[in-house]
Amino acid sequence: MFATELTLFELSQAKNGALRILIVAGVLLLCYSNAYADIEQGKRIYRENCAPCHGEAGKGDGVGARSLPVRPADHTNPAAMTSRTDAFLRDVIAKGGKAMGLSSFMPAWQGIFKDKEIEDLVAYIRSLALPAK
Repeated sequence: MFATELTLFELSQAKNGALRILIVAGVLLLCYSNAYADIEQGKRIYRENCAPCHGEAGKGDGVGARSLPVRPADHTNPAAMTSRTDAFLRDVIAKGGKAMGLSSFMPAWQGIFKDKEIEDLVAYIRSLALPAK
């Protein structure tokens, strides 16, 4: 990720003051995006909208999953979840599975959920992944 590869030395060497400001603003936005996510709100949205397929605990075993030809993602699987970026998760939620090369049974929620609600969902989904043993 760009923000983690940028060193303070490189930032101090930027000749253009506007470029420096843009870089700092970008780093701050990356830090801010999940800092104010409301996990409890994400949990409520998840239980109401995602649990029917992904299951109450996020294991991909919801009641609706039984009728699907592809099992929904297991959000408790740390290996699978660490391989997905927050941006990817946001896009899957907003655009749906088909748009992201995943199952077409994952609906697009853009226009139904606000951006903040999607951020809350991503934060909650991240909280479901069990630590690797």
